[in-house]
Amino acid sequence: MKATYYGQSCVAFNFDGHEVLMDPFISYNPLAKAIDVNAILPEYIFLSHGHQDHVADMAQIQKNSQATVAAIVETAAWVRKQGVPDDKVIEFNLGGTIKTSFGTVKMVYALHTNSTPDGEYGGFPVGFILYSGNKKIYFAGDTALTMEMKLLADIELDWAFLPIGGHYTMDVDDAVRAAEFIDCDKIVGIHYDTFPPITINKVNAVEKFANCGKTLYLPAIGESIEL
Repeated sequence: MKATYYGQSCVAFNFDGHEVLMDPFISYNPLAKAIDVNAILPEYIFLSHGHQDHVADMAQIQKNSQATVAAIVETAAWVRKQGVPDDKVIEFNLGGTIKTSFGTVKMVYALHTNSTPDGEYGGFPVGFILYSGNKKIYFAGDTALTMEMKLLADIELDWAFLPIGGHYTMDVDDAVRAAEFIDCDKIVGIHYDTFPPITINKVNAVEKFANCGKTLYLPAIGESIEL
């Protein structure tokens, strides 16, 4: 199993041959200009919420790949409006779990806002717990630090993908606390450096996690890490 980082919060997972894409925002991200969006052909696309920097390439990638798109009910309604067929859309809600070809996915709480690119209400922002094989992975989406994260500690997560850029989401200090709340030692940073307000000091960020006994991974755009 591996994860490939495509910038901002866009991550592709390969679960023993099953390709899963989170929050596709690539072609509109200058930092990801070396990535060919047309070469990304996932089996599933998951959307944590409807903001442009999480859904901009959804329609094109879905058309190319015929991926199934999964999102909270209101964001899923927007997905259908983009021409994605009903049988390629999975709508579910907080606390719900769906079965997939690679395992199961549970939708969990996130603290943020949510609207679609056309300005419509997008429902709740969410995170996901992905269960595949013997791995349990938390993809937090866009979120502030919340007490609800403590509910995830008993899951014994293997990996967590947490926003660290601040301004719109948790910053590094709050992400360190989040890692402690969820009791996970291996953290991959997302949602940083794309825009000036969310630029971080990477060396400082890695040190802050290390000081708390955690490892922060900051893969380059296009780089993969083994899970």
